[in-house]
Amino acid sequence: MTSTRPTPFLPQHLGKIRGWFFDLDGTLMDTDDQAVEALAHRLRLIGNRRSRRLARRIVMLSETPMNHAMTLLDSIGFDPWIFALRHRLRRRGELTFQLIPGVRPLIQHLATIGQLAVVSTRSQEDAVLFLKQHALSDYFHVLATQETTKRLKPHPEPVLYAAKQLGLDPAACVMVGDTPVDIRAARRAGAWAIGVLCGFGEEAELWRAGAHMVLESTADLLPLVAQSR
Repeated sequence: MTSTRPTPFLPQHLGKIRGWFFDLDGTLMDTDDQAVEALAHRLRLIGNRRSRRLARRIVMLSETPMNHAMTLLDSIGFDPWIFALRHRLRRRGELTFQLIPGVRPLIQHLATIGQLAVVSTRSQEDAVLFLKQHALSDYFHVLATQETTKRLKPHPEPVLYAAKQLGLDPAACVMVGDTPVDIRAARRAGAWAIGVLCGFGEEAELWRAGAHMVLESTADLLPLVAQSR
């Protein structure tokens, strides 16, 4: 089934954005490929190329069901137990997160023209640790994470929460993410949606989900934003 691309997101539209919302995995942090490689290693008997392609699809397709599962656990009161268990397991060794190349100057620039938020299904602990490791904490005013809202992406609630906390209309905000889950959450919230190809998502599926713009990398936003001013 083919789908029509939504209204293009032109450079002049970027000049009207006041809220910049970012997913973490595959958008700000370079962790998606690590997860894919780990799974591909386990599937290596089917061949290196095929195993990596299959691993990428498995990891990406698991995102929406996992988010719905966490929402269900929250509704029956199990999520505090899950978070406590996850925290104990992490104590075995602190994670080290990698920053997507070119993201730092983009974040620094956007902070001078608008307000920034993390909108992720990662835990609050992971989000805080990532920002701290890369000295980005001061640039983000809101963190909408796994524990913040009852519903997770692709539900619009996390995007709406971030917009409300910043005192912004969702129509003045853009969600930047690497998967259809991010795009759908943004569109359902009435925000703009920019897809990036430095994580899980592929261009065709990001367009199908309703992306207004698809870029090779999150860092490619910088020249476009500069052009809009």
